[in-house]
Parts: sequence; structure tokens; C-alpha cells
Amino acid sequence: MQFHLNGYHAGDPDIADLDARFETAPPSPSMPPEVDVLIVGCGPAGLTLAAQLAAFPDITTRIIDAKPGRLTLGQADGIACRTMEMFAAFGFAERVMREAYWVNEVAFWEPAAISDSGFSDQPTPITRSRIIQDTEDGLSEFPHVILNQARVHDFFLDVMAKSPAAITPDYARAFRDLTIDNDADNTHPVTVTMTRTDAAHEGEVETLRARYVVGCDGARSQVRRALGRRLEGDSANKAWGVMDVLVATDFPDIRRKAIIHSAEAGNLLIIPREGGYMVRIYIELEALGTEERVKSRNITADHLVAAAQKVFHPYQFDVKQIAWWSVYEIGQRLCAKFDDVSTDDMLTADMTSRTPHVFIAGDACHTHSPKAGQGMNVSMGDSFNLGWKLAAVLRGQAAPHLLHSYSAERQAVASELIDFDRELATMFSTRPEDRANPAPNTPDTQATPNTTDAKPDAEAEAEVEVDPAILQSYFIKHARYTAGTMFRYHPSLITASPDYQHLATGFDMGMRFHSAPVVRVADGRAMHLGHTIKADGRWHLFAFAGAGDAGGDAGDMAALCRFMADDPASPLRAYTRAGADSDAVIDLRAIFQQPHTTLRTDQMHPLLVPVKGTLGLRDYEKIFAVDHKSGDDIYAMRGINREHGCMVLVRPDQHVAHILPLDAHDALTRFFAGFMLAV
Repeated sequence: MQFHLNGYHAGDPDIADLDARFETAPPSPSMPPEVDVLIVGCGPAGLTLAAQLAAFPDITTRIIDAKPGRLTLGQADGIACRTMEMFAAFGFAERVMREAYWVNEVAFWEPAAISDSGFSDQPTPITRSRIIQDTEDGLSEFPHVILNQARVHDFFLDVMAKSPAAITPDYARAFRDLTIDNDADNTHPVTVTMTRTDAAHEGEVETLRARYVVGCDGARSQVRRALGRRLEGDSANKAWGVMDVLVATDFPDIRRKAIIHSAEAGNLLIIPREGGYMVRIYIELEALGTEERVKSRNITADHLVAAAQKVFHPYQFDVKQIAWWSVYEIGQRLCAKFDDVSTDDMLTADMTSRTPHVFIAGDACHTHSPKAGQGMNVSMGDSFNLGWKLAAVLRGQAAPHLLHSYSAERQAVASELIDFDRELATMFSTRPEDRANPAPNTPDTQATPNTTDAKPDAEAEAEVEVDPAILQSYFIKHARYTAGTMFRYHPSLITASPDYQHLATGFDMGMRFHSAPVVRVADGRAMHLGHTIKADGRWHLFAFAGAGDAGGDAGDMAALCRFMADDPASPLRAYTRAGADSDAVIDLRAIFQQPHTTLRTDQMHPLLVPVKGTLGLRDYEKIFAVDHKSGDDIYAMRGINREHGCMVLVRPDQHVAHILPLDAHDALTRFFAGFMLAV
């Protein structure tokens, strides 16, 4: 990490401006009359957005929540590999890994073979059929982990407090309503009313005006209601119970993620929790009738324990303590748009004539089952996508029509997730085939519906018979999806078409930047290249040198640096304000094929060792080389053209935006000109 750039400060280096941090006054007892961004909801989506905007002290951001204070016990717990990569950009991935349970393996259990007699007065016992690796080698440098949602909130709150804007949530404020004034001259077009819920001010109404409002207030979102939007989708027809328990058991896979199909008692999913003792159990319950809701069943914690004990037969399952439990219905629902601009406006109006001012994120615009472990992850991904765009527009770096891309990109991601979740949830909720009497001519690669009785589609779906081996195959096939690494943004204003994909086949256009090891030239430190990307709103241009290019004046790397530094048309010159550091908007870093000991920083173009900060110090962390010692060759790992090299442009949210030849200076300029504003 880097610090002391603007002078020496003792103490916590994570605090961006120590003096300013200590001088920051406590949160105001009343809201300001105007803000740039108002975030509604202190869940994962809201805190991700607030933490990102906290990097910008020139943006006035407030975040409100009706709760009296921080979350202490969360419901979500699964953290995908891709989300860990995002956490690295915020600086707390290592803290999560230290506390969390690491999901290394998945065990599959199914009914044991029926005895020759075919008769038994006991339930069919379960037997382990397979153990597989949770995520494939090389998929990410980070693991899939389990950690209480409340701890994730704590880490974001810590980032917010230590960032330049020093944001603290305004709790005990419930959103009531909003109105939008689309007059182009209105700088703060959204008027929001909220009600105080704390004892000293209960019932008091506050009003403020905002440039932008983001509803991160959950599945019952009042911001979504104010926009007149609805969650559309399948009605729930299947009930599941969930409980976090401390349990005495002889079940051998209690500390592995495990999927159990029983013959008579339904299905169950085990998620071990952090700390070494607690586990989360998802338990299949009875199918719900048409229009029936789970609350009408009056299901108790004892009911869940009894249901789990039946599934675990013949193993002991003695629950000593229940830390938390709930019952829920499976349903996949989605909003048609994630902002306040109607589809008709988008189809008929010029893109710049009507830009969004209110957005919804997370469960406010998409809901699904927890089986794939994607709910919290995708919600945070929504905000990570939106945050840098809001910052770029508010700071005058990008045109407002950039904000249209949020709904377009994230609605497509959520739609894809819901399709996946629906199929996976169906497989979890099906019973194994009767192995003694298999259905005739049933392929072993697809589900076979039970058509004994004519039923509504929802109920018929719940009775599908699926061999457990099919679920295993499906799980293995889609492991990359559940790891969060398969989401792709399609060609758009900020994601180019893959015309030069062949120059870097391992950096898939529109997908997340798949990091790989390198060595930093200045100090010989082995590290991951992707870890240089921080949640600070900057674009990242990774320039991979061609064969023989060691940064000398005659090479393509030096030519690129001269263009970026000296040509008035270059995006670095066009969009970086006078007096700002050269990497304030676009962070250029170079990677060479030679051993790092043969390269010299004093022979590189000055743009690769830039003078920065108030004291005019040089940044020596822009130049990298292939890690010859370990044999982890980033060129080979990511399919980079060795002869010619290439440029890989990465968005502030870590997704690959463009791949270009090193000498394609004009094409790089044209790309940024589509949405950036010259200073």
C-alpha cells in the first residue's frame, strides 16, 4: 500500500486524511437542505455505494436507514470469489479471509441403495456419493467464503469512516416519499421526505433535495413504490426453512458445504459458518398451495429441527442452540427498469434529453432464492457498477447520459441470475428418482416431470423427479457462475466490441479483469496485477509490452507514453484537470516480459514514474514484469500476444472495457470521447 504522499502522518495509514478525520464533527441531528446523493438503506447495496462515494470529498453523500443503528446479525452470508475481488479494491479482502469460513469442497449425499427385500420399517438412510472441489483452480486468487452479513457491513462502515468524505449513516430516518422535477434548470430535482424514528424526535418529518437518489431499501422498497415500479415474476410455491445452529452430530460432512437428497424427508443444504462450530441449514418444507403464504403454516423452530433430523437419518443431529432461524418462500422477481426513466422515454427521446435521477439497487429491483448464494453479491455488484458512474457525472468527468448504462447493464445481469436461480432452485426442491423402479426411457441428463396427475405448472414443477447425479453435474458445470465470475457486460458506450480479443484471449471483453501474478520492478515484490485497482473511480490502462521492448525510446511502450503525456488529444490530457496528478483519471501501468532485474525505472518514460502529490514525490509502482521466478507468466496465463503486446483498458468497476494494439492511440481517444467530458 502507498501512503505519506502528502507528508508524514503517524497512525492508521488507512485513514486518507488523518487531521481532517479527527476534526470531522459528529453527524448533524438534522439533515442538510441539499445533497448530491441520498442513499436509502444501509444494507449491502447501500453501504457499497456509500463506501465508493466516500472516496470523493467534493461529493455530498448521505445514507439513511429506519433502523436505530448498525446491523448486528445478518441473514446473508455467502461471499463469492468475484465479490472478494471487489473487496480487495476497497481494501478489506484480507480481513474477510481471516474471519470467514472458506468453502473448499462440496459433498453430495443421496438415498442409499434399497435392500434386496425392498421392505424396511425405517426411513431410507443417506450415503455420501461424491466430494468435489468448490471452485476450480485458477478461477480467482480469492476463495469462496462464508461470513455474517453484519461483519461485511462493519468493514464497509470502517471504509466510509476512514475515507476522505468520512460518511456516517443517518439512522432512525424512514423514507416516506419523493417527487422528481424534470426541469433542466433544477440542479437538485429530487425532493425527498423522511420521518424520524428515534425516541427523541419520533414522527418528525424532514425534507431535502438531492441531485440523485438511490433506493437500496430491500424487497419491500419504498423508493421503488414511489417510482411506480413493481417486481414481476413467478409466484412462490415452495417453502424453505433456514437456521443457524450449534449442533452435536456424528454426520461426517458437517464442516463441508453439503447437499443432501433424502428419499422420504425432502432435501437439505448445509453451509458451515465462520468460527468452526456453527452451521447454517436450509431445509425443504412442504409445497405451498395456490396463493398460500408460508406465514399461514405457523412453522416453528422445533418444526425445522424435526424436519432436519429426518433428512439426516441415520445420523444424530442434536441442536444445542439456535442463533437465528426463519422460513421463506422461493420466488424469482425482477423490475423492468432500475431507474426512473421509462422504457418509452428511452425509445423515443434523445439519450441526452432525459437522464435518470432516481435508481434502485439490490433486492429493491431483483429477488431470488439463496441457493446459489448470489443475493448479497449481486446487490453489491449493482452499487459497484453505479457508484463510479455517479461520481464521474457529479465531478464533471462524464456526460450524464452515462447513467443510462446502469439499468441496462445490471437489469441484464439480474435477469440472467434469475433464470439460473429458477433452474437451480427447482433442482434443490425435487425428490430423487425411485432407484428401484426408474421411469422407462428416462435420460440421465435431464429432469423428468411426474405427470401422474394434472396440476398447475407451479405445483407440477415441485414434483419433478431428478437424479441427484444431475444436480451434481449441474453444480460442477455452473461453478463459475456461482463464483460470480461469469457476468458479462455487452458492447455499449463503455464496453467496446471484441475486435481485438485475440490480443488477450484471457481477458474476456465485458467480463471482470481476471488478475494474474506479476513482479513490481522497483522493489521486486511479487503481487497480483489486479490488486492495483482500487475503488476510487479511476480507469486503468494496462499496457503489455511486445517482445524485446524494455521501455526504451524506440519501443511501442515509450510511444504510448509520449502520446498519453504530450498529445493534447490523448484521453489523459483531455480529461485530467490542471494541477491534478497524472493518474487522477486514467491510471497507466506497464508490464514487460523481461526479468524485473534487467529493467530500470530511471530509463523509463517519466509517465511511468510520475511526480505526484503536494511534495512532488515519484510513484515507483507503475512498472511490472513477468514473474520468472515462480513461473506464473501473465502473458501465457491470459493469452497476451507476445510479439506485439496490447492495451487492456479496465473500467473503475474492474470489468474489461477495451483491448487494443499498443499503437491504436486514435481508437483509445475515440472510445473515451463517447462519454467523457474534456476539462
